[in-house]
Amino acid sequence: MPEKTYLQAISDGLRQEMRRDERVFVLGEDVGVYGGAFKVTVGLLEEFGPWRVIDAPLSEIAIVGGATGSALMGLRPIAELQFSDFVSCAWDQLVTVAAKQHFRAGTPVPMVLRLPSGGGFSGGPFHSQSPESAFTHVPGLKVVCPATPHDAKGLLATAVDDPNPVLYFEHKHLYRRIKGEVPDERYTIPFGKARIERAGDDITLVTWGAMVYTAAEAADELQAGGVSVEIIDLRTLQPWDKQAVLESVAKTSKLLILHEDTRTSGFGAEIAAQVVEEAFEQLDAPIRRVAAPDTPIPFSPQLEKAYIPQVEDVASALRELAAY
Repeated sequence: MPEKTYLQAISDGLRQEMRRDERVFVLGEDVGVYGGAFKVTVGLLEEFGPWRVIDAPLSEIAIVGGATGSALMGLRPIAELQFSDFVSCAWDQLVTVAAKQHFRAGTPVPMVLRLPSGGGFSGGPFHSQSPESAFTHVPGLKVVCPATPHDAKGLLATAVDDPNPVLYFEHKHLYRRIKGEVPDERYTIPFGKARIERAGDDITLVTWGAMVYTAAEAADELQAGGVSVEIIDLRTLQPWDKQAVLESVAKTSKLLILHEDTRTSGFGAEIAAQVVEEAFEQLDAPIRRVAAPDTPIPFSPQLEKAYIPQVEDVASALRELAAY
């Protein structure tokens, strides 16, 4: 099986979906001639032409509005917003129109928004946010956060097939840093089905996206001290695999939730609330959360490192849980 980077897996998935279904097209700022801000769409214009690879104006509301309209007319658009931060410019089209269209009129809106997200490259508060939790609150939207190249391609195919608007958060820090085996053929990965990154018996750690790798390093440190950590990669936040989390908590009786988004009202709070509601008597310690502080992400590399949860932060929280 070939080995591909996270970026290559997404690019491969895009090309495969466009070859498979002529209704699929991509649009966004600089996705054509330039090949995308991060070069994910390189070569698509040459293969599919300007009718299916559209360089859009610098207007996120126009991009998302155009994607919504074309989806309503039977196409399957994949819209790239250069940074997930800019999705706020298109809030009305996405949240007021696309998310509610099926409820209002019974019509599907099969579109995908590719949203490069996350920090780790000193992009500051306008290019490094992790806003995925804001959209889990909106009925009608699906939220995807792949952590591995294999999942990136498979979840993209599922997103294109889905009749609902799908927000596909691809972490920029993973693009060229992470490699893994990715099948050449098309495959799908179901939404709402978590992946067990590693099995363990003492503590459950739930996370997604780039934090999966931070969690794995912290778990290695605990393993050296005799503490076994089970890591659950949720893959998707809407829907999310509550059953997998509950089953793991029933086994370990301790839960730590890790995410790069800010702490207050992050999706970790929803996970904690539902576990307390349904599995309180199985817990042997308070649920812990490790997340970013409630402040904009800074430009400074040193301050950014202090902002984004690090291996030592996660390891410290795991040790406290283990000792409780």
